[in-house]
Amino acid sequence: MQISDEAIKSIIKEVVKRYMEEESEEEVKVSCKVIGNNSSGLEISEIGEAKKSNKSDEVVIAVAPAFGKYQTKTITQIPHAEVLKEIMAGVEEEGLVPRVVRVLRTSDVSILANDGAKLSGSGIGVGIQSKGTTVIHQKDLPPLTNLELFPQAPLLQHEHYRLIGKNAAKYAKGESPKPVTQMNDQMARPKYQAIAALLHIKETEHVINGAKPVELKINFK
Repeated sequence: MQISDEAIKSIIKEVVKRYMEEESEEEVKVSCKVIGNNSSGLEISEIGEAKKSNKSDEVVIAVAPAFGKYQTKTITQIPHAEVLKEIMAGVEEEGLVPRVVRVLRTSDVSILANDGAKLSGSGIGVGIQSKGTTVIHQKDLPPLTNLELFPQAPLLQHEHYRLIGKNAAKYAKGESPKPVTQMNDQMARPKYQAIAALLHIKETEHVINGAKPVELKINFK
């Protein structure tokens, strides 16, 4: 299927226009400590610098700078509250404890996931960008290498996030789980490329070079 340059330009303009209209209505106002409730039913409190743990039964979920704060839904409009619920539930189903931190120094999903893994007592971390791209990482792997990568955020659904949490916990227990099955859609990239680029640009606006990771307390409403 061929898509003309003019059609692509038209799609990009419409997507950007629609996104900007939605964001102006939904952007979350932030206080110095408590992010507060947002439209997706997620309350995030910042409780200080995140430190490396020695608890072998935990998996760190490292969210990107804008996650649940300046952006509240994935690229396919799944609320961040539901994404976190599913990943945390998957970890808990395997008998481990999820711990959530925010990485501020980068918007690169592999690096923030690796940062999370290095904070985790088990050495396993899950990184999530606001648009939904997700990685399972291990502390002693190079940042751009990983255990499992889920690059096509538009194809990730609730069940995938649950399985990602379960697999992360299995790695933390020393198991070698079967990788989460990923769907493939050749049209996903051209369809979502414009909005993905825009979301990443807006995520990167909130990166703070050299900033320490922040420990988060999560409440679901």
